[in-house]
Amino acid sequence: MTAVWVSIGIVAVINFAIKASGPVLLAGRELPDQLLRIIALLAPAILTALVLVGSISEDGRLKVDEQTAGVGIAGAAMGLGVPMLAAIALGVVTAAALRGLL
Repeated sequence: MTAVWVSIGIVAVINFAIKASGPVLLAGRELPDQLLRIIALLAPAILTALVLVGSISEDGRLKVDEQTAGVGIAGAAMGLGVPMLAAIALGVVTAAALRGLL
């Protein structure tokens, strides 16, 4: 067994322990409303961070190019209430136009 598989096994066991600790520690009690609101905001915040890091950084440096403009336009469109597929299409068309593909 290699070190990679040992690491995967250890991470899997720790992950299971963390996920099992919630129901065991709560024992059927409800979480406070304030905590539920915070938990609901975690997924969008993490997704936003991943998109930003993937679109505006390269090798640890800030990168502003056509892709960044496309993500910005799509984000602005979503903020204005445009449906998601239309916002994505706007971002794609913006990036393609700036690259000279259209």
